[in-house]
Amino acid sequence: MSHDELSIDLDAIQRRMDGALHALRTEFGSLRTGRASASILEPIHVDAYGQMTPINQLGTVNVPEPRMVVINVWDKAMVQKVERAIRDSGIGINPVVDGPLIRLPIPELNEERRAQLSKVAAHYAETARVAIRNVRRDGMDQIKKAKAAGMAEDDQKMWSEEVQDLTDKAIANVDRTLELKQQEIMQV
Repeated sequence: MSHDELSIDLDAIQRRMDGALHALRTEFGSLRTGRASASILEPIHVDAYGQMTPINQLGTVNVPEPRMVVINVWDKAMVQKVERAIRDSGIGINPVVDGPLIRLPIPELNEERRAQLSKVAAHYAETARVAIRNVRRDGMDQIKKAKAAGMAEDDQKMWSEEVQDLTDKAIANVDRTLELKQQEIMQV
């Protein structure tokens, strides 16, 4: 067995961890604070035609005024599903259905709403941490397989430390990103 087969692809592990952080930042972008933005809908997917579909693939999303998002759903059969997905998403906005249009009045951010958004942000961050830990576990599994294939004990220890180091840095990034988002949410 060649040495290359006994090495671990740290770049792939790093890319996957970065992917989890990128996904978190996208989700945080959707947590708009008091101003209407089409990005608040980005993390919401609708069970449409047998697959989970982003809302912007089911209708036109517009922001006609600072505190209103409007979705013009193309297929009338999907209006109720889109409305339900928004209600169930935890973004705390009550959709108003008017034929094919769904209006989302963006509420003023009161203390309760800020606390709610902060909890949603924490939930997104925990999901990112879980994704990062799953990548770590995959990396450690690769190391175990390499050990079974003849990797030296010292190499195994070194690779394990490298993977753990990437994990610690990625989790610290998630925590820092969450802290900044929560500060933004709490700014009055």
